[in-house]
Formats: sequence, structure tokens, C-alpha cells
Amino acid sequence: MGRSRRTLPEELLLLALDPATGTTAQPQSLDLGLAGAQLVELALAGRIAPDGDRIAVVVPRPTGDPTLDCALELLRRRGAPVRAVHWIGGPRLGLRQTYLSHLERCGMVHAVAGQMCGVLPTTRYQATDTAISREIRSRLDSAIRTGVPPDPRTAALAALAHAVGLGKHLYPGNEGRSSRSRLRDLIRHDPMGGLVAHAVMDVQNGVAAQPRRTQAQAPAPAGRQATAGTRPVPEPARGVPAQPRRGPMARVPAH
Repeated sequence: MGRSRRTLPEELLLLALDPATGTTAQPQSLDLGLAGAQLVELALAGRIAPDGDRIAVVVPRPTGDPTLDCALELLRRRGAPVRAVHWIGGPRLGLRQTYLSHLERCGMVHAVAGQMCGVLPTTRYQATDTAISREIRSRLDSAIRTGVPPDPRTAALAALAHAVGLGKHLYPGNEGRSSRSRLRDLIRHDPMGGLVAHAVMDVQNGVAAQPRRTQAQAPAPAGRQATAGTRPVPEPARGVPAQPRRGPMARVPAH
């Protein structure tokens, strides 16, 4: 993979970077989004492919991008296809900082040292070439404004931006409501991006990492025995509330 094209994790991070504050919007969910963006980028490179709600390695050959190749190798070591929610919900310590440092080495951002409350050292990142961020943003704006189905890369970026909650950052207030709605609708234009975006939202919502039961698989009411010829279905663990498949996104601790 050549370095002439920015990867989706890099684009998602640049999209989330606030030019005024030098911080990233939605930092906790952004970590999940970056892990999901790696999956989409590997799929675009032909290294992995969706297998239902799982991710399978189809070509283990390195891409030439060290961070992506690390993810690809971890997926390969799993042996069997892994569920997207399992992968995205796994530990992702330092992933956001890894990409910020990479963007700094590439000259796309520069670090600004500072202090919080006059004591704690902090680092903010300012874009060195705002034209890059404007180009990324204009692709989303064009897809939202024109209604023309975007290319898979832009569709996946839109799906990830919606999944991590960047809609209110990019299109704030009541005037941005329709744009946020259309941003969400772009999720349907890329199957891989949609799969990953839904997995990101499921992790944030705390959805159990087990396949959803169909009505036929649902456990029988209390006191009712399983009929002959059928296998009993285990009851849910006590004390664990049922979780909806979709719902308002909640923040989770950063990985």
C-alpha cells in the first residue's frame, strides 16, 4: 500500500481534530472508531473480508503500513474469523496516540506542549495543512448535499464518523440536524463500513458479544419445560440486564 493515499484511521482522526482547541472530539468513542477504521482499510486493501458478522483474513500479505500490518497479524493469529464486536471491543491502549504521532511524523500535525491547571503537562495537536482536513470534510459535505452514492471510502468514513458521534461536532445545532440525519443514512452505501460502524455502536451500547437469538431460540417462560426433541436454551445470566441492539450512544472508558 503506497503512502500517497491517507488511510481511513488517519482521515477519521483528522476529521475529529478540533482546529480551535487542538483536541479530538469524542476521544473515548474515537478509539473504537480507529480500531474499526483499521478493519475497513484492510478490507479495502483486499487483506480481510466480512464473513457474516465476522472478519476473516483472506490475504495475510503485509500492506506496508506498520500499524495496519500489526492489526493484520493479530487477526491472522486468531486462526478463525473473529466477530467485529470482539475485535473492536478489545484493548486498544495507545491507538489514538499512535496515529497522532504518525501524523506528526508525516508533517500533517504538530504537537503543542501546554499545562492543565498550570500543573499537569498536556499536548495538543494543530493541523499543519488545513487543506487536507478541508478536502476530507468536503467529501462528506458533497455526499450529504448531493445525495449521490459516495465511493466506498467516503461511505465508510461517513459511517464511522456517525458511529463515534462526530455528527454533532461536524454539523452542530438545530441547523445541522438534517445533515446529521443524512450522515447516518450514508452508512448503507458500504457493507463493510456498515458492519464495522454497527459493531462500534454495539460496543458503546454495551451489547453482549453474543449473536442475537431468534424467536425460535428464545428461552421458554419460567416453569415451562422444553418439549421433546428440542434442546433447552440456557437462561441469561442473573443480574445482567438485557441490552437493546440500537440506542443512544454511551461513552465507554478509553482503551
